[in-house]
Amino acid sequence: MRNYRVKPIESLARGLQVLQTLQEVCAASLHDLHVATGIPKPTLTRILWTAHQQGLVWQRMVDGAFLPSHTQRRLEPDHDAWLVEVASPVLDELAGRVQWPSVLAVPRLDHMETLETNSTRTYFDALPPRPRGFRVNMLGSASGRAYLAFCSEQEFDAVLRRLRAREPDGRGLAFDDEALRRLRASTRDRGYGVRAPDFGGDPTHPRSEVDDGRESIAMPVRLDDRVIATINLTWRRQVMSTTGMVQRHLDDLRRAVETVEERARAAGPAPGPDVSAPSPDR
Repeated sequence: MRNYRVKPIESLARGLQVLQTLQEVCAASLHDLHVATGIPKPTLTRILWTAHQQGLVWQRMVDGAFLPSHTQRRLEPDHDAWLVEVASPVLDELAGRVQWPSVLAVPRLDHMETLETNSTRTYFDALPPRPRGFRVNMLGSASGRAYLAFCSEQEFDAVLRRLRAREPDGRGLAFDDEALRRLRASTRDRGYGVRAPDFGGDPTHPRSEVDDGRESIAMPVRLDDRVIATINLTWRRQVMSTTGMVQRHLDDLRRAVETVEERARAAGPAPGPDVSAPSPDR
């Protein structure tokens, strides 16, 4: 470029520095960006808000991290980031209507993994602190059951093989073909998944040992005949029955799921999901 005799725009330079940093690290907190760039946090906040208004940056609810929009990524888009970017504002809107928390989860071999939650936006009740990547029981949770009921037969068989490989004694729901058939059929008839009666929120222990005092319902998010995720609605068992929650807010949950599906289709082809990605047991 020619050596133009003009004064550079310092504010633009700082904004581009922030965007470049986010491209390099993929996700960062406000403090991370402050340390990396040396830019004061109030200035960073204005830069990030301006970039968000232009569709260049978005903020994840589950941990408050800032990320570059999938439309700006130079590398192959990450499926998880793409999905959360699409779903996060919808979950935010859902929290405003329902006031009970929801979680976006995706299948990971033999369990579900949480990617995002609107818990910090809800009024009635916040979820216990669970970091991104929390493992959710596939057969006991509403999210897992919603996925299993609506996924393809090939996916269902693959998940079942993995679950059975983890239970060498041959006991439990994973080995009860008739119970699994009834579970899938009843979930499809309802259109949403519910928790198993003995599931208390812990990935490995029954409700008799660990009970979070909650109930949940969940619906599948489908794209191109694939179940790419689930969105749930969870609440305190002592406050409301499952029937009461369904009567009050099932339509809200359904509209949220349909909105995510519509926005996902409008966003263009989804990157391939990494269903084998490891996640820590917590």
